[in-house]
Amino acid sequence: MKRYPAFDPPEYVHWVPDKAEVARYAATVARDDNRRALIEALGRDRLLELYARLLRARLLDIALKRWVRQGVISKAWLGTGEEATTVGPVFALDPAADYVAPMIRNQAACPDFGMPVADVFRGYLATADGPSRGRDVHIGSMAHHVIPPVSPVGVMVPVCHGVALASRMLGRPAVVLNWIGDGSVKAGVTHEGLNFAAVQKVPAIYIIQNNQVALGTRLDQHHAAPDFSGLPTAYGVAGWAFDGNNVLDAWAATALAADRCRRGDGPVLLLAETFRMGGHATHDEREARETFPATLFEQWGKRDPIGLYEEYLKGRGITGAALDAIEERIIGEVDRAAEQGLESRTHLPRPESALLGVYAREVT
Repeated sequence: MKRYPAFDPPEYVHWVPDKAEVARYAATVARDDNRRALIEALGRDRLLELYARLLRARLLDIALKRWVRQGVISKAWLGTGEEATTVGPVFALDPAADYVAPMIRNQAACPDFGMPVADVFRGYLATADGPSRGRDVHIGSMAHHVIPPVSPVGVMVPVCHGVALASRMLGRPAVVLNWIGDGSVKAGVTHEGLNFAAVQKVPAIYIIQNNQVALGTRLDQHHAAPDFSGLPTAYGVAGWAFDGNNVLDAWAATALAADRCRRGDGPVLLLAETFRMGGHATHDEREARETFPATLFEQWGKRDPIGLYEEYLKGRGITGAALDAIEERIIGEVDRAAEQGLESRTHLPRPESALLGVYAREVT
């Protein structure tokens, strides 16, 4: 893919495939028999669709960062480097039946579940025709089965088990997917929600998205155990890990979890290791660079989830020309969506609209 020196992390600007990381990527794809069988069965079109979604996630970040530099918005919360942890799991679900509850850094889930790409930009601009009608930058759309997140960390965990429980009671075969940051695991509401989901055996998938830092606090400063591998046992649920920078491993791990949920076997905890290649938001990039040694950014920079997936696709016989064509299409899609977002700035919310949509009404 094209690199953008003004907006990409410096480790990505001159990215070249590292032989050891390419080999590690291939080994990860092949290490589990069940996942390998799923991945090997993916046809060319599905593989390329995954690539298009990864690109869209990255280009959304770049477009938002450009807006920050231009003064269109004050800051943005980006998922650069973590795209596979969002794109892979969403690809395993059915947008017509299932629900996703992204954190703000998982905003790529919104268009992946059918929301207009322009709605991501409208959400940041707080326009009246945006998905939240100007209320909040936390974006979602219940019509598209995207549950809008809220700022207090961890509170979406009980919301999601509630949606999953309601779906089961209504006889609807829905799986609900929610991402939980490594810092959010410490919230009491997260524990209560996971425990209740386990006891009720709801069809929910919770991804512990460990990007090594909670706001500006390193993992080793707030988590005594070496990882989160003990959590599934603690709650009495099934769970397994996946490589958060490997979109195929993320997809296959989630597909297996979704199958388990649909069988009625209860929730699944998925453990994803990844890394945030930037600040908590665009305003604190410098703080992020001071939080970790430069060598850690270099290490994770070699594991760019898009660059490594490109190498994998080439190994399966997909040409660079095919990838370039997809990239040009996605660039055009994101550019048009950004323009549509800017055009919406004339549609500002009216004060009285603050009361709309506050209370739900029962639908019979």
